This record gives sequence, structure tokens and C-alpha cells, in this order.
Amino acid sequence: MRPILLALAATLALSLPAKADDVTVAVTAIVEHPALDAARKGVLDALTAAGYKEGENLKFVFESAQGNPATAAQIARQFAGDEPNVIVPISTPSAQAVSSTRDIPVVFTAVSDPLGAQLVKNMDKPGGNVTGLSDMSPVAEHLALIKEILPDVKTIGYLYNSGEANSVSLLAVLKAEAEKAGLKVVESAATKSAEVQGAARALIGRADVIYIPTDNTIISALEGAVAVAEESKLPLFTADTDSVSRGSIAALGFNYYDVGKQTGEIVVRVLKGENPGDIAVKTAAGSDLVVNKAAAEKMGVTLPQSVLSRATKVIE
Repeated sequence: MRPILLALAATLALSLPAKADDVTVAVTAIVEHPALDAARKGVLDALTAAGYKEGENLKFVFESAQGNPATAAQIARQFAGDEPNVIVPISTPSAQAVSSTRDIPVVFTAVSDPLGAQLVKNMDKPGGNVTGLSDMSPVAEHLALIKEILPDVKTIGYLYNSGEANSVSLLAVLKAEAEKAGLKVVESAATKSAEVQGAARALIGRADVIYIPTDNTIISALEGAVAVAEESKLPLFTADTDSVSRGSIAALGFNYYDVGKQTGEIVVRVLKGENPGDIAVKTAAGSDLVVNKAAAEKMGVTLPQSVLSRATKVIE
């Protein structure tokens, strides 16, 4: 009778519905701000659409490093010990922190330059346990937009964290594209959020506009830079569309909720058994133009009708 009972128990176990937390997806971001939060929501919604429902068959864990690289490293070690099914780092610093993990699949997102950040060696065949989604900004289009709004601009003030790899990579791209456009680039760095306002102030008299890339340190303290821009009538533009509602004049970029959904679709492929190293690193699809008329007025700028007419969203 004992073998029969064991066989019956095994049959019953197979027929039972999946237990809660059958799959664990561990997500981390270097800091919380609207774009990264939207990406996280997109990942979760893509998982839900694929049948992975939080509290039923999915445990969705999130940890923020609160802008601290040391905390990001601690989170990476914690996740490695917890052994989730997939780790999803949002932003370059978080992706770099978990890059030492070799046995757990990693699907990064909101990383501008995966090659420069040394996350993968090949975009088409990343190999190992890592793949993901790049959000490399369309820098040439950003400069064209700035020149369309402000035809007399000559100098671009680049406000960034010099310790953030994606911002350093974007600086190189910006300099190359600015030279083609006949523009000069002036840098001002802030290595932590408390320095952002001072770094923005350092551009007064040295630049015609402030341009902020998808830099998590700067964006997390954007209001400080906006206050300087409004006070000094120094037009401020961002690469991050979610920052326009917070006081940037305009941004041409990705909808980060959609970026998250695209990332989540890659996570689903991994959960279904694909090897991350065999999945090509993709560049995010889609490009939104968001403008803020009120912010423009505060900085002494009138948005041309050509920009307003094609904007995806206009904030009054």
C-alpha cells in the first residue's frame, strides 16, 4: 500500500494549483523617480499580462538603493543570496552592481550604454546570464529640438553625475553630435543629489541652455536645477520625458512605462526557459515629444507652433 499512497500523493501534488510565490522576480533601482518608477510598473504589468500574477504565482520584490552605490552593492548581494528566478536592475548603476552575479538570470533596463558599462560584450549575442533593454537617447534629435526652439543657441550646458557610466557615455555622444551641429558643450558635474542645484548654478553665464541626460542623480533632484533655471532665465531641457511635468521645457524620449513593458516581455522569455545570453540586447522602441508651456514661460521661452503641433503631450 505504501507505494500506492506515495504515487497518489505525487498525483495530487501535480494537480494542485501553483502556490503563491512560485516565481520570484527581484527588481532594484539606484533611486526612485518617476521614469524609473514607471519602468518598474511596466515590468510588473508585462508579467501580469503573461499570467504571472503577484500574490498568486509571482513574488515581485523591489529594493531602492536611495542613490547610494554602496547600498546598491548590498542589495545585489542580498538578491544573490535569495536566488530569485530573475533579477531586474533598473538603471546603469544598479545593473553594474548585480553584474557580478553569474548563476541568476539578469535582465537590465534603462541602461544607455550596456557595452560601455561592461554589462555585455556583444549586443546581439550577450552570452552569460545577462541581457536587457537599452534606452540610449536620440541625442542628435535632442539638439535639433533645442535649436528649433532656440535658433540662436551656441553653448549647451551638460548637467550630469561624472560617476554615472551612462552619463559619461552620453557626454561623448553629445560632444560628437554638438560638433556636427556647430554647438559647444560645457560640463557641470554633481556626484550626489545635494550638489545638483550648485552644479546648475555654475552654468549661469557659461551656457545658453541646460541639458540634462537620463542621469538618475540629477533627475532625482531635478527641482533644484529647475529653480536655478527659472531664476536665471536659463532654459532647461531633459532627455527624460517624465521630467517635463516637473519643470523641464521639453523632452524627446521614451515613455518609460513602455520601456518597462518591453523589458518585462524579455523577463517572461527567460522565465519560460530561454537563456538570457542567447537573447539580443534591444534598444527601446518609441519616442514621445512632451513640452511644458508654463515652464517655458518661466524661463523666458516661447515654444514655436511647429513644436507644439507635433507634441505627444502639451503641459499648460
